[in-house]
Amino acid sequence: MKTIGIDIGTTTISAVVMETEGRKLLASRTIPNGSFIQTDREWERIQDVSLLMNKAKELLDSFLEEFPDTKAIGLTGQMHGMLYTDAAGRCVSPLYTWEDGSGDQPEFDGESAAELVTRKYGIFAATGFGLVTYLYHVKKGLVPEGSVSLCTISDYLGMWLTGRKRPLVHAGNGASLGFYDTKNWRFREEMIVDAGMDLSMLPEVTADVKELGTYKGRKVLTGLGDNQASFLGAVGMQEQVWQVNVGTGGQLSVLSDRHFEAPGIEARPFLENRYILTGAVLCAGRAYAILEGFFRSCAAAMGLEDKEQYGLMERLAGEAREDAGGLQIVTKFKGTRVNPEVRGRIEGLSEENFRPENLVLGVIEGISREFYDIYGEIYKGTGIRAEKLIASGNGARRNPALREALKRMFGAELELTEFREEAACGAALSVLYVR
Repeated sequence: MKTIGIDIGTTTISAVVMETEGRKLLASRTIPNGSFIQTDREWERIQDVSLLMNKAKELLDSFLEEFPDTKAIGLTGQMHGMLYTDAAGRCVSPLYTWEDGSGDQPEFDGESAAELVTRKYGIFAATGFGLVTYLYHVKKGLVPEGSVSLCTISDYLGMWLTGRKRPLVHAGNGASLGFYDTKNWRFREEMIVDAGMDLSMLPEVTADVKELGTYKGRKVLTGLGDNQASFLGAVGMQEQVWQVNVGTGGQLSVLSDRHFEAPGIEARPFLENRYILTGAVLCAGRAYAILEGFFRSCAAAMGLEDKEQYGLMERLAGEAREDAGGLQIVTKFKGTRVNPEVRGRIEGLSEENFRPENLVLGVIEGISREFYDIYGEIYKGTGIRAEKLIASGNGARRNPALREALKRMFGAELELTEFREEAACGAALSVLYVR
């Protein structure tokens, strides 16, 4: 069966065509997202929904014309963020992305919406979570007029394609909004009401992949979160195989039959009533890009040509001692989900090791250590070993030194994903799990 998968990411929109028998990739296209809206609020990170829909439709229609025997359309996209819809099922707001900082603003007696939720209800909440953003809007009187529901961007694409008036979201996307009890697969309605939010705004949630409706005669399926879709595309349902995804940020994920959560570790609803245990690294590829910017600025200060320094950094990493000469770099430049205030640092500096090659390898080791710390927390709570790593994302694919560092640190076999667009491929394969 031929299926199309669409992934509305933060920086790109991707679409693939797959033959589900044998997991064969037939075609793949990626275009820039290019929809960020400039505002006078420096913490806002919002995108133009209409532009996103038109770009996704253009990709989809081109593939339907090229592959007219396509039977189904699977969806995925950036998690946590949200948008508002009206009674007709149309968007009445921008997309407030997962990077939006409204929930971190100290607007409420010096406390942010995220801090308020964590203190009052004892549940994990971060800025960018859809219901944290919604809570901020409720308290500030910013909920758009006519709003009757909210959902993620991939859920809205499903509504937009099929003409649905109310969102139906997979539990993985529902959980990404926040205020969700993943152990019992339900929103924490009592807390939501107590916080002053309107229960009727919540989307309907399903534990299974469902058919939303049709678009040009093809089934359109409920969207998966990009983490779940990426895992499905990269790992499938294999056990004790960990996915390390390195993009701007990063995630370490593994399939689990049991619910387990710890500070910084989420049990994300997956398929067949199972979970993906996931920890997030806020600065993965971003940390390496920050270092590249440092080298570029050094070159400019010396009057050299302003050009990309990644090739130089790869060479330097190969020249460094395996332990970076004892240099240790913490790469938490943007903090962590649990503690957004923590920052990176350099330790173990000496006259002998303060060299550019050690700086490069130190950053690479720092990124790897963040992933390994997540693994240690999950292993301690579940006993799930890392028999193999599957690396995905451009940050891993383009950085052989990082892949080698991960192999050393985990002591496990590592291979790159079969497909470059893992999330879009996972969305296409979700048709195999329709119930």
